Amino acid sequence: MQITETLSEGLKREYQITVTADDLETRVNSKLEEAQPEVEMKGFRKGKVPMALLKKQFGQRLMGEAMQESVDAAMQGHLDESGDRPAMQPDVKMVNEDWKEGDDVVISMTYEKLPEIPDVDYKAIKLEKLTVAPADADIDEALGNLAENAQNFATKKGGKAADGDQVVMDFVGKVDGEAFDGGSAEDFPLVLGSGQFIPGFEEKLIGVKKGEEIDVEVTFPEDYQAENLAGKPAIFSCTIKDVKKPVPAEIDDELAKKFGAEDLDALKGQITDRLKSEYAGAARAVMKRGLLDQLDDVVSFDLPPSLVQAEADQIAHQLWHEENPDVEGHDHDKIEPTEEHNKLAERRVKLGLLLAELGQKNDVQVTDAEMTQAIMTQARQYPGQERAFFEFIQQNQQAQQQVRAPLFEDKVVDFITEMAEVTEKEVSKDELKEAVDALDEE
Repeated sequence: MQITETLSEGLKREYQITVTADDLETRVNSKLEEAQPEVEMKGFRKGKVPMALLKKQFGQRLMGEAMQESVDAAMQGHLDESGDRPAMQPDVKMVNEDWKEGDDVVISMTYEKLPEIPDVDYKAIKLEKLTVAPADADIDEALGNLAENAQNFATKKGGKAADGDQVVMDFVGKVDGEAFDGGSAEDFPLVLGSGQFIPGFEEKLIGVKKGEEIDVEVTFPEDYQAENLAGKPAIFSCTIKDVKKPVPAEIDDELAKKFGAEDLDALKGQITDRLKSEYAGAARAVMKRGLLDQLDDVVSFDLPPSLVQAEADQIAHQLWHEENPDVEGHDHDKIEPTEEHNKLAERRVKLGLLLAELGQKNDVQVTDAEMTQAIMTQARQYPGQERAFFEFIQQNQQAQQQVRAPLFEDKVVDFITEMAEVTEKEVSKDELKEAVDALDEE
């Protein structure tokens, strides 16, 4: 077996691998000898089938296996010896496509190797950590929002129903002059603008008063779930029994109990803890961006063009879908990355390779417990399907990697942050928000 370098240009490498006919013959014979004791064939006792007959019967299939094994062994041996780590799966092609038994096998192998990553002087990195203490005004604002969400409704004396008001009514719905199942109710509370009724219904109640009777004419949507009503016009005879306006709940112990707290002080404590957590998460995101910006500035190395191109294509494709959410069946090949996409791709590839190398060198690990916690957190986004989601992740290596990657990156960032020089700066909530908004603009 021979391996000859035919190209060395930047990170790109190409090699020609020659597997001799003798090597293949030896490997095939070895496979036949290994299998011979277990082979049964008509006219021969088990293990006594002649090698010549075995070779005639199974030789061609084993030759293919021998080729694959020989090439795989040669490739792996070369990578082990050279220390090269391909950025992507090597491109392997057969050179002598007219190969016939008895010929050598000549293969070309092309890949871009991952670059050498320089060491980083962690102590030279200077970071600023923003800190925010929840103010009384922030807690009062959060309480006000909770009270608004837990709003009650009070009778609107002499007023007309407006969007957001609650109308209490009796109604009877009819199609073709006949009442239908589920089309009638008494003392039904309907918040106008909630979208609880079919399109067009709630808008026609804007302006009604208590004691008024009104016929609301609407048409059921064509895709309505009840087939006997889909697409049909209907008349709802409504008697308005009350019109109520929304009134925020009182900020007291009763409100606290609605949100699972023992009393108002306990609810304030929960809000304080939540705000601290939110502020800390936002501040961490700002500091992480500062760290990545510094690493991008101070570390330089060659980037595999294939990785950059793949990342740029993905960025362009993702942004295209965000800008065209309703378009399906497009030609992906026609979505060309812009110069801005390419620059962003270079940064992502560079920082991704750098953090991966730093994590590996410093034995940063994502534990099974951390993975399980992350999967469970994501599973809660699918109520009723948590178990199915968990099992899907457990059985899908690619999905596991998508969960593991951000965990690993954050742990590497934490490792570097612990080694860097970090100073704290106390800021207001608004100043923190400005810093976070600046991240979104970049």
